[in-house]
Amino acid sequence: MPLQKLQFRPGLNREGTDYSNEGGWYDGDKIRFRSGFPEKIGGWTQVSNSQFSGICRSLWIWLDGDAGAGNTYIGLGTSTKYYIYFGGLYNDITPIIQTDTLTNPFTTNYGGNAYTVLVTDASYNPGAGDYVTFSGGSAVGGVTISGDYKVQTVVSSTTYTITITSPATSATGGGTVTAAYEYPSGLDVYSIGTGWGAGPWSRGTWGSSYSVGIGQQLRLWSNDNFGADLVIAPRGGPIFYWQDSTGVGTRAQYLKNLANNTTLLTDATTFSSGTNAITVTSANAPYVYPYSYITGSGIPAGTYVLSINNVTGAATINNTTTAASSGNYSYSYSGAFVPNQTYQVITSAIQEFVIAFGSNSYVPGTPNSTFNPLLVRWSDQANAYQWIPQVTNQSGEFTLTNGSYIMGARATRQEILVWTDSAIYSMQYIGAPYVWGFQILMDNISIMSPNSMITINNVTYWMGKDRFYMYSGRVEVLPCALRQYIFDDINTDQAYQVFAGANEAFNEVWWFYVSKSGNGTAVNKYVIYNYLDRVWYYGTMGRTAWTQTGTQPYPIAADYNGRLLYHENGTDDNSTTATLPIDSYVQSSDFDIGDGHNFGFVWRILPDVNFNGSTTNQPAVTMTVKPRENSGTAYGQADNPQVQSAQNYTVAPQYTIQQFTGQVYTRLRGRQMAFRIESTGTGVAWQLGSPRIDIRPDGRR
Repeated sequence: MPLQKLQFRPGLNREGTDYSNEGGWYDGDKIRFRSGFPEKIGGWTQVSNSQFSGICRSLWIWLDGDAGAGNTYIGLGTSTKYYIYFGGLYNDITPIIQTDTLTNPFTTNYGGNAYTVLVTDASYNPGAGDYVTFSGGSAVGGVTISGDYKVQTVVSSTTYTITITSPATSATGGGTVTAAYEYPSGLDVYSIGTGWGAGPWSRGTWGSSYSVGIGQQLRLWSNDNFGADLVIAPRGGPIFYWQDSTGVGTRAQYLKNLANNTTLLTDATTFSSGTNAITVTSANAPYVYPYSYITGSGIPAGTYVLSINNVTGAATINNTTTAASSGNYSYSYSGAFVPNQTYQVITSAIQEFVIAFGSNSYVPGTPNSTFNPLLVRWSDQANAYQWIPQVTNQSGEFTLTNGSYIMGARATRQEILVWTDSAIYSMQYIGAPYVWGFQILMDNISIMSPNSMITINNVTYWMGKDRFYMYSGRVEVLPCALRQYIFDDINTDQAYQVFAGANEAFNEVWWFYVSKSGNGTAVNKYVIYNYLDRVWYYGTMGRTAWTQTGTQPYPIAADYNGRLLYHENGTDDNSTTATLPIDSYVQSSDFDIGDGHNFGFVWRILPDVNFNGSTTNQPAVTMTVKPRENSGTAYGQADNPQVQSAQNYTVAPQYTIQQFTGQVYTRLRGRQMAFRIESTGTGVAWQLGSPRIDIRPDGRR
């Protein structure tokens, strides 16, 4: 018989059986399809040798000035902290939620362990895994305890333990110590539900129920830049704000505190001596709000407006004012009305709004703490501090009606897309008085997680609970040749760990997920949609976050070892100091001769492959033909000859006519067969062409 060319349809297909997909590819790992042909994916290298704390679930890249002149920042939200990577360092900007001054709080050599310290603080009780920074103390037990420490155990409501790096003798002391407590750490895995049996082991008494708090949820951060500044929020927590002008040595602060400390207006105020009554000029009265802080001569710190008549300017404050006299006093924004809780915060870069998805509603006069999971609330235009709706500004809110809660939102070129658990909305700026308009795009749809959506070239893709979707002006279901295989494999108990990423150089959307295989709680697999060729493929890889932007040369991902990695850089796994090979393969579905009427005998293969991009001398791949007698039998003895390049790729890339093993000899027989190509060495890059096999009929039994 003449030589038989092995050409298969691009993409992997697992919707049917191996044999029913004849002429296609069936299995693979760490490969992609370019122009219809499979090739090994690129390698990865470390962004920095330094490591961060916790599991990174969010990456955000922005520039604080013009390209080439501004600073490029990478924001990282982890399960324990929030960092800004800048200057080769992970700068900790995790907000401080409470600062206490303690006297002799340390007991060293606690429990007979020279490295364990008991800390006493009657004002704050952190959780195990939280972080605290000590400063200003003196030596105790021969060791000065200063810097950032992780809480190891909570002993009582007033005591907890930390671990030090140098041994200490038994002693109690430390002098006057400042303890700055960071925002509580979250969980590395999703905690399912509430009630008996839910939540972390040993939290609470035996038989007690469990309510998931902010420190007992999978920690997911949302982040966006407001100009050069950074707005961040842990899912289910408050909004924080980092000011670029203060530098990476300064931590993010509560947005409500910044509002309280920012002047709204200055007014010629009249004080009523000996009382808590004041009078604001009638012209300014409409702009002074309850809970606005007052600063000026004779005013105690923390003084704020309790109530005000917006017509006459007559107001009450929370402190007596005997020390104050009439004069010019400043009034802040009302930080008490900044959302105290949200699922996600983003900014509208063009219109300059800060928007909270899921929030407490505004109630005039009194802060409202009731959380509405379907409420969208936004600040005044170009003003992140003003959240009180008035005819003089554009802040406001809107409650969605379809669904039970907001899953997430993404800003696109012309609109903001908002997903609830059962619908998708379009949010568009329409100007005053309504400011933002909302239109439902489709009901009765699903979304897998808050981070399972991605927008590329103004087309948005997302993973639902049982299918994939896209939106390009209308919502469509993506046909997927891997749908059954992927959704049967996802551990839906850890669905909130699913996240999407873009690899625009190869026209790809990546979704990472937790498989039911392995330990079942860590992300270990991915599925890729090539939106140019409209094909799918998958593989194994442990990543926790992914981002791509034009300010970086490669996509950036976070791994489970506290490192950021440049992807598509090189050919190997350089996530540690050791260079490791990336094992890569693709295997076809079974093919036969004349529908398997005769057995086939294969005695040689004529390879067709190139090794462009390799970095080693004489890179090689293994080509395997695997025979079996029938569709229901196991593969028999396969031949797996090596195909080796004749060129040295360590000198310079070779893009001339390549030379490699011209033919390899095999000896195998089967009614149907599968073809496989793989590489396991370092420095190897390959792309398969159209190899040929010499096959002849060889009987029927």
